[in-house]
Amino acid sequence: MVVTRWTVNGTHTGNLGTIPATGRRVSVTGISCARVENGKVVEAWSNWDTLGMMQQLGILSAPAQQAA
Repeated sequence: MVVTRWTVNGTHTGNLGTIPATGRRVSVTGISCARVENGKVVEAWSNWDTLGMMQQLGILSAPAQQAA
């Protein structure tokens, strides 16, 4: 098993599905896991911060903070 924590930085310059380019910069983190057999990846899984990316693109707003 190989686990990688990664960060991707970029600018949204093209369509993302039905979302037109915003020109905004984003930074997204994630974790990928791969199962390796005989030196080859036979299964892989990834989990990344989709919600954070959508908030950075201005597509979704961040939840309001509640008063303590």
